[in-house]
Amino acid sequence: QVHVAESGGGSVQAGGSLRLSCAVSEYTYRTNTMGWFRQNAENTREGVASIYIPDGTTTEADSVKRRFTISRDSANNTVYLHMNNLQPEDTAMYYCAAANHWRPSLAPRDYTSWGQGTQVTVSS
Repeated sequence: QVHVAESGGGSVQAGGSLRLSCAVSEYTYRTNTMGWFRQNAENTREGVASIYIPDGTTTEADSVKRRFTISRDSANNTVYLHMNNLQPEDTAMYYCAAANHWRPSLAPRDYTSWGQGTQVTVSS
């Protein structure tokens, strides 16, 4: 059973920054691909960023390109989401997830292990 736990959410003003952390219980084939997703008040779940752990390949949603970056710290089994220039529309619950996959993916259906989420609120 893969365990995933997010942290680092909070409240910031527009233009601010946050770094979310995702602690993963293992780095194995079951966590080859890690992703960040968000779910807003309308309950729409959106893929934000993903990383393929073996080679570090990443992908980001168009809505966050040049503002959000995903990275990994293999020594500490941690994946980060660096969020800059946050805007009110970024307000959501952010989830980390793990998948046995062969490339980065923004599709929730590819993921099998999910964390409980961390709230990000951006005020104007």
